[in-house]
Amino acid sequence: MSENTFLVEIGTEELPPKALRSLAESFAANVTAELDNAGLAHGKVEWFAAPRRLALKVANLAAAQADREVEKRGPAIAQAFDAEGKPSKAAEGWARGCGITVDQAERLTTDKGEWLLYRAHVKGESTEALLPNMIASSLAKLPIPKLMRWGASDVHFVRPVHTVTLLLGDKVIPATILGIPSDRVIRGHRFMGEPEFTIDHADQYPQILLERGKVIADYEQRKAKIKADAQEAARKIGGQADLSESLLEEVTSLVEWPVVLTAKFEEKFLAVPSEALVYTMKGDQKYFPVYDNAGKLLPNFIFVAKHRVQRSAADHLR
Repeated sequence: MSENTFLVEIGTEELPPKALRSLAESFAANVTAELDNAGLAHGKVEWFAAPRRLALKVANLAAAQADREVEKRGPAIAQAFDAEGKPSKAAEGWARGCGITVDQAERLTTDKGEWLLYRAHVKGESTEALLPNMIASSLAKLPIPKLMRWGASDVHFVRPVHTVTLLLGDKVIPATILGIPSDRVIRGHRFMGEPEFTIDHADQYPQILLERGKVIADYEQRKAKIKADAQEAARKIGGQADLSESLLEEVTSLVEWPVVLTAKFEEKFLAVPSEALVYTMKGDQKYFPVYDNAGKLLPNFIFVAKHRVQRSAADHLR
């Protein structure tokens, strides 16, 4: 049986940053459960998440369910026929449920008795036919506390949807998901990459999005880049960045192409209790405070821009 890579990307407006990881992980878990319940063999299920997209790649997805043999045991012969040998209502109801007549049923004989038996060879459904409902069901089960409706449609989701990409190998799977027809079009960064381009094969994701769209779709890769760049930026100014996990997660969920920058404020403001400064920097501004080696707050902070800035602007911030 042939296998292919499957890609689904849902392109949206900016998703809630504090919910981005849970949405992506739940989407992956839901799709995995759907595939397993349908008996579709597959490899690794990999999720991607950025501010304006949720995506999944499934490796080595079977082209169809495996064929299977079905057996359904019916009523015992003693209850299946009356004294005249006519089928009972129980036997007729069972046969109808199997899509046959009573006289088409086989008989199963064991040391415990004899029963009506239905046997059939069931051909597996194609993956292409099964996937649209699986994706729709998986999206409907996401942990979304408050749904949005947009435009004149009755479609509801966490944020408005603009693109739906469903690729099985190089083939677009026809479907309408969240009111959007599936296609092979994906959107890049708002300011840096190509605004819109086509993807020819599921295997090209996420590299094509990185190269042409200037979007790092891999959440963990984006997070690791922010962390490493922030640590290096702090080192250059003789300090250590306060990279709390919760803020690092939130900032990762806010940017598609992280650019780490440093800035400073007037030293006189260090007279303000450090707790108040840190609360404002982290809670309101989403900045990373910087401390010296003794743990004293420095008049510097690190922040993450959503795209590259002009050199003159970057210099102005330093």
